Amino acid sequence: MMKPLISPSLLSADFAHLGRDLEMLNASASDLMHIDVMDGVFVPNISLGFPVLKSIKKHSKKPLDVHLMIVQPEKFIRELQEIGVKYMTVHYEACVHLHRVVQQIREAGMSPGVAINPATPISMLKDILPEIDLALVMSVNPGFGGQAFIPHALQRVKELKELRLQTGSNALIEVDGGINLHTGAQMIEAGADILVAGSAIFSAPNPSQMIQEMKNL
Repeated sequence: MMKPLISPSLLSADFAHLGRDLEMLNASASDLMHIDVMDGVFVPNISLGFPVLKSIKKHSKKPLDVHLMIVQPEKFIRELQEIGVKYMTVHYEACVHLHRVVQQIREAGMSPGVAINPATPISMLKDILPEIDLALVMSVNPGFGGQAFIPHALQRVKELKELRLQTGSNALIEVDGGINLHTGAQMIEAGADILVAGSAIFSAPNPSQMIQEMKNL
């Protein structure tokens, strides 16, 4: 069985020592760097902007996995393309013309991802699943780091795995929210391919070791 991909969430890094944290991640067993972009409209919080993203890209040896929790994410395709992002994930709930947005992301040379909030039925992804490279199941309500895991998300990942089979999609299943060694193991068993973890990694006594332990789940 393939080892899970680990995408540490920079929202939990120490922004006063971001360079140090990036060096740690570069040297670690992590596969991606997960970056949440929030606009204070789609979610009740504001996070990193493009200047920070640019400097993260400059210092990162890992591909960037960018999760846009914003309205009208299509307005920023060019910025992310210029920065050199690998995965650009938009919210199902934030895009009126989801297929078009996914197409534009693909045309810009990035891998399109679609995220889905805890209250949105997984079945809503059925039509878009064959068109995307990544499907992100939120296991907390998006907007803040360090929230408690929503157990129902396990059932949702199983459902998504089933849907992926039905639609012949190759999309990777990513999970984000309240992921630690315990919930991470449950998620992998349910069918997740990528674990996004923030607090569990950055508040560990040895973050690099925690990443390795998650990788070995």
